[in-house]
Amino acid sequence: MRLSSDLSENEALFKTRFKDGDVVFSYVKAGRRNALLLYIDALTDLTSLSEYVLAPLYKLRPLPKPEKIAALIPKPGTRVVTEVKDVISSVIDGKAVLLFDGDSSALSIDTKKFDSRSIAEPPTSAVVKGPREGFTESVKTNLSLIRRRLKTEKLKIVKLTVGRITKTDVFVLYLSNVTDDKIVNSVVRRVSLIDVDGAVDSSYVAKFIAERKTSLFRQSGNTEKPDILAAKMLEGRVGILVDGSPIALTVPYLLFEDFQSSEDYFQSTYRSNMARVIRLISITLAILLPSVFVSAQLFHLQIIPLNFLLTIVNSIKGIPLSPSLEMFFTLLVFEILNEASVRMPKYVGMALSVVGALVLGDTAVRAGIVSTPTIMIMALSGICLYTVPELVDSMSFLRLIYLFVAGSLGGFGIIILTGLLIVYLVSLENFDTPFLAPFSPLVKSDLKDGITMAFLPDMKLRPVTLKPKNKVRINDEK
Repeated sequence: MRLSSDLSENEALFKTRFKDGDVVFSYVKAGRRNALLLYIDALTDLTSLSEYVLAPLYKLRPLPKPEKIAALIPKPGTRVVTEVKDVISSVIDGKAVLLFDGDSSALSIDTKKFDSRSIAEPPTSAVVKGPREGFTESVKTNLSLIRRRLKTEKLKIVKLTVGRITKTDVFVLYLSNVTDDKIVNSVVRRVSLIDVDGAVDSSYVAKFIAERKTSLFRQSGNTEKPDILAAKMLEGRVGILVDGSPIALTVPYLLFEDFQSSEDYFQSTYRSNMARVIRLISITLAILLPSVFVSAQLFHLQIIPLNFLLTIVNSIKGIPLSPSLEMFFTLLVFEILNEASVRMPKYVGMALSVVGALVLGDTAVRAGIVSTPTIMIMALSGICLYTVPELVDSMSFLRLIYLFVAGSLGGFGIIILTGLLIVYLVSLENFDTPFLAPFSPLVKSDLKDGITMAFLPDMKLRPVTLKPKNKVRINDEK
C-alpha cells in the first residue's frame, strides 16, 4: 500500500496503526510546507534530529522533492520510502519518518539512539593477565571491538534477521582467507532457516543451528570476550553475534576447548599445562567421585583402604538412608543451594552460604541424616565441577546418571556407562568436525594445543581439524 499525497489521510492511517503511547506525531515546518514527523521517543536521538534534520529543512526555500532532500541531509542512512509498510518498519526500528503535505514520498532518517551499558570485564571470564574488555548488549559495539582486533579486509560480515516479531539482527563473522567456505555456507544456511517468533539471545540461535537438538553436550562455543572470539576466528572458526546478547557463538565447537582458557596464552606455558591437567582431573573427579564412593560402599568394600573403611563404618552408624539415597539427598541439597545462591540478591548470598555450609551441613550430620564422608565427597565434587564452568550444565546431569547407575549396578555399571559415553562422544560431529578432535581422530599436529600446549612460537600451523584455507599461522621466512 502506497502513501497518500494528503498529509491528513496519512496521519489518520498511521494513528490507527500506532496506538502506542510512545509513538510521537509532531507537525513541523519544512520550508513553507507542513510536514508530519513520526518517531518513538525512547529510541530516537532528538538532539541529532533537531540539529541535523529539522533546522536545515526549515531554512530551505523552496522545499525540493524528498529525493533531493535526502542528499542534502548530513545524516547517513537517510532514504526515501513510498510504502506504508516501510514507514511502519522504520518507526519500529527507531528511525524518524518525515511525511510532506502534497507528496506521496516520505523520508526515513536514521536517528536511532539506544542506551547500553559501558564496556567492562565480563563476570564469567575474569582474568589476572590479558585483555579485560567484554561484549555488551549492543551489537554495533561488539562489531567495533572485533574490528579493532582484526584489521583486515579479509574479515567478512554477513547480516541476517531472525524472528518474525523481534526481527533480531544476527551477524556471521569469518576470515575469508582462513575459514573453510563449507562451514561458512552451512552456518549462514542454518541461521537463515530459523523460523521463530523471536530470538532474544544468542542461546536461541545456538539451539536452532545444532545438528543434534537433544544432545546432552552443547554444539557451539560461547564467549563474552572479543579477544577470545578473534583468536578462534584466526584458527578458522566462524563467529556469530546476536543483537541484544553479550555472548558470542563460535563454530565448529570441540569438547576440549572448554579445558582451555584465554589466560593460558598470556602466562607461562608450564603453568598453563599444569592448569589444563588440573581441569581435566577435576572434571573426572566431579563426575566419578560420588558414584565410585557409593558403589564401593554397596558392592566393592574390598577396594576401600581399611583405615578409611573403619572411618566410614563409624560415621554411618544410625544413618537411616542407604548410601545411594544418602548421596542423592546430599546432591539435591547442593543443587537447591546452588539455584538459590544464583537467584538471591547479592546481599543475601553471604547469609545463604552460612546457612547452607554451617547450619544445614553440621546439623544434618549431628542429626544422623547424612554422614561426614558423604558431605566431604559431595563438597569436593561440587568444587571440582566449577573448575570448568562451561561444562557445569552437562556434567551436573551426567553426574546424576552415574550416581543412579552406581547405586543400581555398582562398578560394572560405571564401566559400561563410561564405554557408552565414549562411543557417543566419538560419534558426535558438528559442522563436519569431530567433537573429540584432535584425539579422535588423532591429529598429531593439533596436539600442540590440546590437553597440554606447546610453546607459542612452535604452534606454526592452524588446527588442521578445522580445515583452514591457509594452514600456516607463523611464517619463519624472513
